[in-house]
Amino acid sequence: MSIGSGGSGRRSNLAVVQETPVAPEPTHQIDMRYLVRALVKYNASDLHLKAGRPPLFRVNGRLIPAKMTALTAEQVENILQSTLSVRQLTELEKNLQVDCSFKVGEIGRFRCNVFYQKGTLSAVIRLIPMTIPKLEDLGLPAVLKELSQRPRGLVLITGATGNGKSTTLAALVQHINETRHVHILTIEDPIEYMFRDEKGTVTQREVGSDAHSFADALHAGLRQDPDVIMIGEMRNIEVIQTALTAAETGHLVLATLHTNSAKAAIERVLDVFPSDAQNQIRIQLASTLVGVVSQHLMVRADGAGRIPACEVMIKSPMVENIILKNELERLPGVIDNSNTYYKMQSLDRDLGRLIKAGLIHQDEALKIAENPDNLRMKLNGVEHQEGYVIKSAPPKAPIPHENELDDIE
Repeated sequence: MSIGSGGSGRRSNLAVVQETPVAPEPTHQIDMRYLVRALVKYNASDLHLKAGRPPLFRVNGRLIPAKMTALTAEQVENILQSTLSVRQLTELEKNLQVDCSFKVGEIGRFRCNVFYQKGTLSAVIRLIPMTIPKLEDLGLPAVLKELSQRPRGLVLITGATGNGKSTTLAALVQHINETRHVHILTIEDPIEYMFRDEKGTVTQREVGSDAHSFADALHAGLRQDPDVIMIGEMRNIEVIQTALTAAETGHLVLATLHTNSAKAAIERVLDVFPSDAQNQIRIQLASTLVGVVSQHLMVRADGAGRIPACEVMIKSPMVENIILKNELERLPGVIDNSNTYYKMQSLDRDLGRLIKAGLIHQDEALKIAENPDNLRMKLNGVEHQEGYVIKSAPPKAPIPHENELDDIE
């Protein structure tokens, strides 16, 4: 079938990559195998293919063009046609886009989104590591292990696209798989990490090939005796409602949302529903929510890959009351002040920890901080007091070296 023209790693020494494309050696065959080998070799996280540009590799967060001539529309089409199955090609022709995953020999597994832009095919391909990482190896807060041992409730992993949500979710599932005698059901689009049964048993269903939709798979899943349900993404009202019901009826539900904070995640869940239903959903959410982890991947100071900075919200009586009363503006303050007993942490607190440890640069942290002025003052040993106006201009005094900073409280 032909395709129509319709509608984390070490420091890279990317010798074949530069800003000005140069023609490749004639012996190089530009096919998917060649391209994904380069992706793995250079520790890139993503590969972008589009007509009119050389292949682009995302290395440590930056998109870098390969040292070769621009791909033609025909080249891109041939590369992708050889990768997609007949079913996926049919879906592409019907929907003008398709999600899939594929394996290339011993090189690895990859997640791919193929789509049209300006009437020509493009694709973004992401490396899926063959080995499922452990939570501690990812640099994630230790409290995630505790969340994975909860017998029931809803755990949300949030963050922007490309910030490691799927990897965190996989690490949580694998930790449960290794430590609990349970049935874990995953619903994914597409399947990314491949799990093997350990203490637990894992059933993986892919939307499109194993089920028609997330909603269908989730409804059927409740009759498949699961203890833990992992939902690749809560995309619509039906999936969110069923996930809340599953958490309410004795299942541990793990899911992702595209939001940048715990407060935004709760607002997103509530806003999906019509106004006359939000009060009931608020009650359900307050009752079932176990925790929200919002993560941002930061480039490491030594250039050796990226490391997560996380906001962690754990449901406490105060958090439950805030959700019930719809006083979500109070949530950031509660998170920042509940780090001891409930093991919560604000994003800025974690950024401060990473700066102090020399793991990230302060300038990069200030770009994503919730309150850059407060973080800058804490790094200078000054505590913000209510009633004082803090200007956004940088302080006149030089900022001390990270290793000289006191603990951030």
